[in-house]
Amino acid sequence: MEKQIVNGHEILIGSENIFADLGLPDAEKLKLKSELVVKIIQAIRRHGLTQEQAATKMGLTQPRVSEMMRGNLAKFSERKLMDCLNRLGYDIEIRVKPATSPVGHFQLAFE
Repeated sequence: MEKQIVNGHEILIGSENIFADLGLPDAEKLKLKSELVVKIIQAIRRHGLTQEQAATKMGLTQPRVSEMMRGNLAKFSERKLMDCLNRLGYDIEIRVKPATSPVGHFQLAFE
């Protein structure tokens, strides 16, 4: 993280991944899961679904939907979250291309 002084206060400028900035293990995985959950929550709200209705549509129980919406990501795999999005009417495309740096990265792009 980069430090800057603004109006006499030291400010830390973070990266695009708050989980990495916090030094958490598996930061890329956490970022991916959180982005998928944000999209799931937006879809649930857009469809006007209750947690019970969303659970039925996604093949989950209502308590699991509640956990997801509260940010408890540990119990959900990336694949399960993508399956939930599919069941809510979203297509998911995965594109693989050569990296511009020695180590590639994963990025989600939403329309």
